[in-house]
Amino acid sequence: MQHEDNPKSIKYYVKRWILAKGSWWENKIVIDFPAGNGVTTKLLHEAKAKVVPMDLFPEYYQLSEPTCVRANIREGLPIENAVSDCLVCQEGIEHFSDQFSALQEFNRTLKMGGTLLITTPNYSNLRSRMSYLLMESERFNDIMPPNELDSIWMTNKDLSSEIYFGHIFLTGIQKLRALAKLSGFRIEKIHFTRAKSTSVLLFPFLYPFIYLSNWWTYRKNLKKNELFDEAAKQTTYQEIFKLAVSRKILIGGDLMVEFVKEKNYDDVIHGLRSQHKVF
Repeated sequence: MQHEDNPKSIKYYVKRWILAKGSWWENKIVIDFPAGNGVTTKLLHEAKAKVVPMDLFPEYYQLSEPTCVRANIREGLPIENAVSDCLVCQEGIEHFSDQFSALQEFNRTLKMGGTLLITTPNYSNLRSRMSYLLMESERFNDIMPPNELDSIWMTNKDLSSEIYFGHIFLTGIQKLRALAKLSGFRIEKIHFTRAKSTSVLLFPFLYPFIYLSNWWTYRKNLKKNELFDEAAKQTTYQEIFKLAVSRKILIGGDLMVEFVKEKNYDDVIHGLRSQHKVF
């Protein structure tokens, strides 16, 4: 069975998302980064999108067209400002050492109102939390914690000076939301993929503690942070609270988050306030 037709693969859910949008894709400029072997690029191309596939190692790309270009996120994507309608970052963000800079670069390439789809292993589900508690590992009793032997997935100085790391930079929904918000994005929708059995088993035991802990912290912090008015705190903290107690996130196997570009990155920076006194 091919990955895009296997419900155990994130590619299956990305395929469903692409098909569900139907004719929306026609003539839309879509960046597929990292493009990998080209599975998603092929689906987007068949949907009549104008796909621009990019990857750090395009040698893995298996399609004859559209051509995949080499791209290093730390050096910036080789495309003009605000030209793309959509950017698909499938199983990529967990490999980036500077995720904030990556999201800023995604913001640069997207038109206002453009869509950013990010998929990544769900580091917010209960299985991952238990695994981190026991071993600081992605999967306890199975995978060693990040290390210099297992976490270098690809390095080839003849092709690129960049190292393609493994899952050293796994991120949960709260960190991903914060970095995206600071880069000019808002969450449009979180797509549920499939449940993890270990997380489902842990859920009835841990959920009451998770809910009460987050509710108490939410209520407590509404009274703090005098820099912002009550409405701003209520909006932000309520969104964070809902993500923290979301059943779908706590048991889901992958994070599949659809963002919308609502601001240019420079406009976000001008509106920030410092928590500490200025020098």
